[in-house]
Amino acid sequence: MELPLVVGVDGSESSLLAVDWAVDEAARHGLPLRLVHASLWERYERVRPAFSTDRPAGEVMAQNIVASCAERARLRDPEVKVSADVVAADAVSTLLRAGSEAFALVTGVRGRGEVAGLLLGSVSLTVAARAMCTVIVVRGEERNLRGSLGRVVVGVGDATGGTGAVRFAAREAEARGCALSAVRAWRTPIHEPGSPPAESVPGVPRDVADAAVAPGEQVSATLDDALREVVREHPEVDVGRRAVEGPAHRVLLEASADADLIVVGALRRHGHFGLQLGSVAHALLHHSACPVAVVPHRV
Repeated sequence: MELPLVVGVDGSESSLLAVDWAVDEAARHGLPLRLVHASLWERYERVRPAFSTDRPAGEVMAQNIVASCAERARLRDPEVKVSADVVAADAVSTLLRAGSEAFALVTGVRGRGEVAGLLLGSVSLTVAARAMCTVIVVRGEERNLRGSLGRVVVGVGDATGGTGAVRFAAREAEARGCALSAVRAWRTPIHEPGSPPAESVPGVPRDVADAAVAPGEQVSATLDDALREVVREHPEVDVGRRAVEGPAHRVLLEASADADLIVVGALRRHGHFGLQLGSVAHALLHHSACPVAVVPHRV
């Protein structure tokens, strides 16, 4: 039985966008869609008499949220199989448990109770930093959310943490019928005394100048190693390689502007129970112009 794509819903505008995005994603992969709403209304509603027929307001609201989200999903794509659940627990625990049997978890940027000015809600951040399955935070500009730009970007870091991210990105590119762009950021070595830095060489394009001062062979080898398996497994995917000078978070944020999805890895160390999210993934979750997929890698 195929694992479902799980979406956390709470009735906020952000979660409705996540539902829309997840319906399209489930259709691409032929997956069932499971909508999950975490509600602790039972803890806060006063005990009702046994003979009462009135339903608590919290219960009514929780059921209305999942029912309306399920109807929204079915209207968007009647071919996608949709189920919906209300779970009596906090949102983080509910999603982490649901993620143990999910193709991926999908959340919005922030929930109904979050401060409007927040770039990323606490639930989405915590889930992305702790889940053992891929977490996709739906954010960004409308043109990126539509998935019409024809490009999935994956950030290629060190060899130990990037394999799962590259494989996930390749499957996404294949399902979408679009190109895969593998991006590796690097920093310019200190230039020799008396020689100008690459960006100030007159008449030399920046890409050429970068190649002249970058550890080119090492960067190319890293990209080739990361992509070798996926190129063989997904021969129909157009795979591009980019080595870009600059801080990794800045390079990938710029790349997100013209992407339908950006994918990064995140290490999960055994026995570590805090938030496990690198600075690059953290920056993308807060500022990316397109949806962000965080793919965990156990160490």
